[in-house]
Amino acid sequence: MRLLAVFLLLISTTGAAQPFPSKPIRCIVPSSPGGAADATTRLIAAALPALLGEQVVVENRAGASGNIGTAAAAKSAPDGYTWLMINNAQAANATLQKDPGFDLLRDFAPVTQVDSAPHLVVVHPSLPASSIQELVALAKSRPQAVDYASAGTGTVTFLAAELFNAQAGISLRHVPYKGGGESLLSIVRGETAVYFSPLSVALGHVRANRLRSLAVTSKERTPLLPDVPTVAESGYPGYEFNLWNGFLVPANTPKDVIAVIHRAVTGALNTAEVRRRFLELGTSPVGSQPGEFGAFLKSEVESIAEVATKLNLSGK
Repeated sequence: MRLLAVFLLLISTTGAAQPFPSKPIRCIVPSSPGGAADATTRLIAAALPALLGEQVVVENRAGASGNIGTAAAAKSAPDGYTWLMINNAQAANATLQKDPGFDLLRDFAPVTQVDSAPHLVVVHPSLPASSIQELVALAKSRPQAVDYASAGTGTVTFLAAELFNAQAGISLRHVPYKGGGESLLSIVRGETAVYFSPLSVALGHVRANRLRSLAVTSKERTPLLPDVPTVAESGYPGYEFNLWNGFLVPANTPKDVIAVIHRAVTGALNTAEVRRRFLELGTSPVGSQPGEFGAFLKSEVESIAEVATKLNLSGK
């Protein structure tokens, strides 16, 4: 009987679920290193070991406007050990990309929206435009001759520029790159003329005079560049575009595991170091509840689909 009791105890101990997390976590960023999503993810990941007791390893899986990394996350086990950082681009892909092999709303569970930040309209210093008005005038005088860089069709840098193209009635020519890092380098090197850059990645180049800033895309000016007007102030009052980032996990991830992840991420967002760095980067922390982020994501997918249809962006 004693041996039987020991045997049963071993079986029950072996079969018991280990507390989450009990090993390192992988966080997929479906874009190249050097972009805004990558920088934000790494900043949060650095604060998480103290809150989770395990490392969060950031894995960049760029390609196909974010679909390669997103598809990899969708196929991962729903155990909490694979996270996906998304932004507006993945919401846009639901409309702009045909049959990506996953459904963003069906195949993932929301954790939290991380932040919200404006873009900065920047130009290479060689371009003879020091304001939005001068850029528009130049683009109208040279149809399809003034180009803009993007991190790829459907990405946030593409969406921000195409929305402006439509509102300003101009035709800045699209030059897509494989990721945010490459598109940023293209404008710094003068290979392209205009870039609707996430504020955080362009700020250092603007301060070093490697790029000229024309406007911010938010409703209000940023305190980091108080003398730079908004696009709305520059003659286009209906224009507003903000970059957001958020965490998803594969669908069917247990709710108690999602709760652990949510507490850790929102805890990281509330640390003094992360808040200080977010302030320096011009981004605002959010930390919404899973249900709130799910509703927000659904509304973003629907609104981008409406805009894409109206502007005929799906074929670009």
